[in-house]
Amino acid sequence: MLSSLALSALPLLLAGLQATAVGAVPTISAVGSKFFYENGTQYYIKGIAYQLTPSDPLVDTAQCKRDVARMAELGTNAIRVYHVDPEADHKGCMSALADAGIYLFVDLDTFNTQIEQTGPHWNETQFHAFTKVLDEFQKFDNTAGVFVGNEVLTTAEGSAAAPYVLAAARDVKAYRDKKKYRKIPVGYSAADIPEQRPMLQNYMACSKNESERLDFYSLNAYEWCGSSSYTQSGYNILQKNATDYPIPIFFSETGCNTPKPRTFEDQSAIFGKNMADTWSGSIIYEWIEETNNYGLISYGASVDPATATASAIEDGFTRKGTPTPVSPDFQNLKSQWATLHPTGVALSAYTKGISLVTAIECPSSTSGGWAIDPSSPLPTLGQTYKKNSNTASATGKDGKPTATGTASASATEGAAYAVTVGSPVTERLLAGSLVLSGLVGVVAFWL
Repeated sequence: MLSSLALSALPLLLAGLQATAVGAVPTISAVGSKFFYENGTQYYIKGIAYQLTPSDPLVDTAQCKRDVARMAELGTNAIRVYHVDPEADHKGCMSALADAGIYLFVDLDTFNTQIEQTGPHWNETQFHAFTKVLDEFQKFDNTAGVFVGNEVLTTAEGSAAAPYVLAAARDVKAYRDKKKYRKIPVGYSAADIPEQRPMLQNYMACSKNESERLDFYSLNAYEWCGSSSYTQSGYNILQKNATDYPIPIFFSETGCNTPKPRTFEDQSAIFGKNMADTWSGSIIYEWIEETNNYGLISYGASVDPATATASAIEDGFTRKGTPTPVSPDFQNLKSQWATLHPTGVALSAYTKGISLVTAIECPSSTSGGWAIDPSSPLPTLGQTYKKNSNTASATGKDGKPTATGTASASATEGAAYAVTVGSPVTERLLAGSLVLSGLVGVVAFWL
């Protein structure tokens, strides 16, 4: 039998069987450590990071249709979008994606509402912004999941922010359920910080209370570069850390581009015998070719941003038109995915007798390392992390301390924190921002 931890996820699937009014594709649900289609077939992600424009790539239906045709040629069944405008009309693009069998994983935050590693907090403004995105995309059956954060923790000393990420997930899930939305999985996209492995990963999924753990966990990892191998790349360590993980885990960014060309050999490991029973696939970074040279598609040669006048050009790169494959990277990925078709396990067999999912222990706090006491309560809405030499306290709306926990010595008042390091998504996203309106006020749900 599955553990109680796995069985508690069954409502995610049952709710997924109730199709929403918009869209005509089977919904995706998380059950135990895996994703499943409505018919009980396991879902593996073959995804592309698709932040075509800094603000929202899902509002231009004509461009979306052109891009979707190329995505389908690759064998894509998912995209990840980092920033969207919840007030915009997304029906055209989401319909085009659905027609091609492509699902969406969307980030709920923006540069203005994201949870920060330095002085983390979780407040009504952030909550309101996150739930507005959820309100919009829960309408679509091909919304497969939402992220409450991307690379919030980026250094070995950043663990104090982890409870705030988990608090955001808790409150978004509670809002989802109160609104009687489909049980769209809520997860987090982590930076690959070796010093935090596997503590952060385990912390996000170890609570015995389903409401206080993620529905899925994902990793931005660029370890497999060039002609590497399962062991040389360190993927064997990632697999070891993820074995018996109780919720779905996948690569939310991958595809090292040094040296060129990109051969995507890691995909054969992710979807092969070593990892496919544990990992639910990968999302390749990224769709459009830019300065960082991670693109699979180009819309034209780069130009000098100072002299560019066309509205379709941002940061020196054309962002609409005919999607032209970057050679040989596009074809290399297409060739890899064409040979990789793991069947996984049927939901009926998984729930009846395959005991692969077990509860995991919460990581203990350590001096100078992982700084979270697993017995400490999560922050409540309105709390802000306060640093001192020994403890990490959270203050409520009245300014009074409401929770304390062990903190690392480096998390002292005035301590310096590095901003996101290493990940190419930072290079891409720092080029633009989305300013959402109406992010004030107290949400009636919390009154």
